[in-house]
Amino acid sequence: MKTLSTNNRTASVAKLFSIACMAIPLVGAANLVAIAQEGNRARPATAVASTGTKELRAQNCMVKLIQNVRVPAEVEGRITELKIIEGANVQPGDLLAVIDDKQAQLTLKFKQAEEREAELKAEDDVNYRDALNSAKSAKAEAEAYKELYKASATPYWEMEKKILEADRAELRIELATSQQAIAKVVYIAKRTERELAEHELTKRQVVAPFGGFVESRIAQLGEWVQPGSPVLQLVQLDTLRIEGDIDALKYPGQVTLGTPALVSIFANANRTDKNASSTIQLDATIGFVSSEIDLNNRYRIWVEIKNERRGDEWLIKPGMEADVTIFPAESVN
Repeated sequence: MKTLSTNNRTASVAKLFSIACMAIPLVGAANLVAIAQEGNRARPATAVASTGTKELRAQNCMVKLIQNVRVPAEVEGRITELKIIEGANVQPGDLLAVIDDKQAQLTLKFKQAEEREAELKAEDDVNYRDALNSAKSAKAEAEAYKELYKASATPYWEMEKKILEADRAELRIELATSQQAIAKVVYIAKRTERELAEHELTKRQVVAPFGGFVESRIAQLGEWVQPGSPVLQLVQLDTLRIEGDIDALKYPGQVTLGTPALVSIFANANRTDKNASSTIQLDATIGFVSSEIDLNNRYRIWVEIKNERRGDEWLIKPGMEADVTIFPAESVN
């Protein structure tokens, strides 16, 4: 009896051991699938760089401006106000300068008065209502003279005169209607003239076309400017570009739009001092790949980066040296 019990226990242990051995490969396979799925997920450039995967570097990289505009005057005149100084940060639509606008302001007031006069005439229907009443009266008088003529109390020519006067009164209604329609059209014309005067006044205000940094003030207070004369130089610093070159023969077809990249900007150092604490590293993606190859078998690429302001100073400045490390798609996968 003891021998039978011992045999049953040994069989149970052997069965459990075989089940465990079968489960181990399944668990291992599940882990491998999870690892593979994790590896196919998109990773930032810094994560890609840490894995030691294949990478390539752009050459001659440098921080450059996206927008660098010499803001012009739109009209001829003398600068009467300068609202900014060099080094100021401005927002889109900020007033930068004013060109003598005294005449433009007076013209606008005159056009506003003319518009108001035309509006009142367009709304005035006194002539129309008077024509209606006159027509009613003339028609009633004509009917009365017809009855008098039937009674031989008035001559025929007098009756005809009253009938013609009633017809003329009806024409006065049409005339009043036409005059009111013309008055409305004149009002529209005067309103357009007022808008043109406002536009002319606006053209004498030099405003910022985009948010940026006043790099230099070209025109001076009291200076006479012509249409197209630059008043100041405005640059955009909140978003910058890192431009560089790619060897077309060494890396054919490996750099495309959206390829992840790691940007290193040497704020207070150069490329030879890459361990400096002032080196700024940012994740980016390739935003442009040129279709033209130059005489040195290189084509141009750039990435856009966001800049940061520390007080009145911008952290990254145009002209700084940089490195762009690119991780082609086959390397990331």
